[in-house]
Amino acid sequence: MSEKKFDRQRRHVLKATVTGVVAIPLGSLLLQGSAHSSELPPLGEDEAVAKGLGYVHDANDAPADKRKAGTYCKNCNLIQAQEGEWRPCSIIPGKAVNENGWCVAWVGRV
Repeated sequence: MSEKKFDRQRRHVLKATVTGVVAIPLGSLLLQGSAHSSELPPLGEDEAVAKGLGYVHDANDAPADKRKAGTYCKNCNLIQAQEGEWRPCSIIPGKAVNENGWCVAWVGRV
């Protein structure tokens, strides 16, 4: 085999290896980022964390003396997704809350 042909094949193998080394972690990052809140189970109102936070699926069912009008999970700073009926919340890992829900931990967006 000639020296030039060997160099060309070696470059090809190196390029393919580098591409694979870069693509594998990048692909796994993209797949992790594609997890949707629809994959999370919804938080039940009867669960201990929901009771502790006074969480309700429908903000209109929250005690009027605790909830300020116009406050919902969908406009809380703790919500982690921009769209969807059920979304992840930063203080309730592994569960999704209803966008029209409410809890005492509601934090307004600045």
